[in-house]
Amino acid sequence: MADMHAYRDLKLCTKDCLCLFVCPVGATDTETGQIDFEKCIGCGACSRACPAHAITMLPNTMPAQQKKKKEVIDSLFKVARSKIEELRTLNYLLENTNDDKEKLLLKALIHSNKVMVEDIMREAGYMLPQSTNSNKFLNYLLNKEDDLDKTIINKLLEKLEVND
Repeated sequence: MADMHAYRDLKLCTKDCLCLFVCPVGATDTETGQIDFEKCIGCGACSRACPAHAITMLPNTMPAQQKKKKEVIDSLFKVARSKIEELRTLNYLLENTNDDKEKLLLKALIHSNKVMVEDIMREAGYMLPQSTNSNKFLNYLLNKEDDLDKTIINKLLEKLEVND
């Protein structure tokens, strides 16, 4: 098995699909644009040929999460809290305006703040799929929630090896 595999970002894809025809092992489905990770040998031919740069090569095994000092995590949470407060204010302003241009600007600012909060939380190690925090959360769901499909949670727990 290769160290890398191809990943296609459908948001970037222009549907030219020329890149999918260069796969030497047929790991790409030219009808759906899907890449079969089991067949992919990680050669990168599709990634290099993609005119939209929608295909990237990802490692099969993610590196261990970088350790952070408590002060760094505390600072990240402080910034995240300020962004969440900004989100509350922006949502309030959005609900109380009738100006279409203002609404567009506020929606863009809301989206930007959400992305920043997600990035900050990920940097703090709280949203990485392979983090201890994610593992604890999945186990919490497995043990507490009755209306969830336990087979899906168990599959996630099997696949997401704790790596921090």
